[in-house]
Amino acid sequence: MMVRFLRSGKWELISMFVIASTVSVLLAFVLWYLMMDHAGLLELKLWSGMVVLIVSGAFGYWAAQRFGGRMDTLHLSLKQAVNGNFEARIADDGHHSFVPVYREFNELAEQMEEKMLTLQRMGEQNILQESASNEAAVLEERKRLARDLHDTVSQQLFAIHMCASSLPKLQQVDHERSVAVLEQLIQMSNLAQKQMRNFISQLRPMELEGRTLQEALDKWFPDFCRQNSLQGVLEWRLTEQLSEAKEHQLFLIVQEAMANVVKHARAVSCTLTLADTERQVVMMLADDGAGFRVDTVKPGSYGLSTMQERAQKLGGTADIVSKVGSGTRIKVTIPKIYRGEQNR
Repeated sequence: MMVRFLRSGKWELISMFVIASTVSVLLAFVLWYLMMDHAGLLELKLWSGMVVLIVSGAFGYWAAQRFGGRMDTLHLSLKQAVNGNFEARIADDGHHSFVPVYREFNELAEQMEEKMLTLQRMGEQNILQESASNEAAVLEERKRLARDLHDTVSQQLFAIHMCASSLPKLQQVDHERSVAVLEQLIQMSNLAQKQMRNFISQLRPMELEGRTLQEALDKWFPDFCRQNSLQGVLEWRLTEQLSEAKEHQLFLIVQEAMANVVKHARAVSCTLTLADTERQVVMMLADDGAGFRVDTVKPGSYGLSTMQERAQKLGGTADIVSKVGSGTRIKVTIPKIYRGEQNR
């Protein structure tokens, strides 16, 4: 591409130089002819030189503007491509030396757009296939949870029932012992409640099935904040319907990020924002917790590696910004490679 440009651009510059030189000489010759009877030799030379300089400077300025505008067009298109806008195209009509470069840039951008579209679709298909292939594992996990529920909560409830049944008679026979049994009932009920909450939290990723991301978050986010004594604010600013794969990954990322807030942040409040621009989907979670120094955290800590892996499946990124005493902010961006996802 550059070889052809240099070759064609070289001849274009040579032709401009020849034209500028020819016009300058002709104008100088005409001026010399018209003034030869009215001015001396030195004056004629000065005027001829000025004509040559003015004409050459005008042609040079025109050529610089011409090439500069074309270079600016190419530079702007390259910047758009670097920022993820592979739909950028340059009008390649005309016969100047930049036309081959523009055409090859358009071909490159079109190829990159097709490849990114293919990669993202493959990523979404892989996510859906992984979800389907994990159904057996999910069923096995449900069986395990059922066994655990029987061995823990179910037995606790049975013990509570037995103690509560014997409590009225025990109060009549031995009041002090009945008080001890009542305290034991309270402890067992608290333990059963904690165990049940633990099992429910393990099953929460299933809440997205059959719902949109907004519907799932409207239900899950306030419940999670209330159970963990957090003041949560959910800001929904998405203007387009996302694909199933994107909603699935974003929901899992939100759950991972909120779990980190509860485990590490010691926060009082947090704000979850989901928004989109023309080119990307953005999820941001900010809390007012203790914060930490990012440079001292080991790779993979705070669940960042898991969120990064989920975002990278769709060509996105996950970043964390934190400062001691100023809380933490997690930002996940996923590019929009193609438009109209709501029609898919």
